[in-house]
Amino acid sequence: MPDSIFEPGQIVRHPGRPDWGTGQVQSVDGDRVTVNFEHAGKLLINAANTTLDIVDDA
Repeated sequence: MPDSIFEPGQIVRHPGRPDWGTGQVQSVDGDRVTVNFEHAGKLLINAANTTLDIVDDA
């Protein structure tokens, strides 16, 4: 069972901050997900307290 549903390379959005644009997951360490957002730069997100939506372009 994986520690996180997120993995590096995934594209995500923060539903509460649409102004950040889409972001690419850079690294995952337990609940700590580092995401590089288009308009907000690289941010450390606590996935235990924050919902991120995975963008499915398929």
